Amino acid sequence: MEQVKLVENDVQAKEAIEQFLNQGFTRDEVYLLAHSKDHSENLTNAMNTNDIGVAEQGIVNSIANVFRSRGDELRSKMESLGLSNLEAQ
Repeated sequence: MEQVKLVENDVQAKEAIEQFLNQGFTRDEVYLLAHSKDHSENLTNAMNTNDIGVAEQGIVNSIANVFRSRGDELRSKMESLGLSNLEAQ
């Protein structure tokens, strides 16, 4: 079952990740997305969470994301993890 937590800042992101880990999730099961691509990559690296890549999205969506707006890319990535279109929006 997918669990999603929306946060407003890095401190809340760190707390949410710690909560997921305390619930028994592994770092490989935790993904972090931010509206800024650079911020998303930096947080993913700093907090040692998993990255949504070709394995999760497939080759077609990975390539398509290069041409999508950031919002469309994020929705596509969330859907590749099992969220419905409505949930991703």
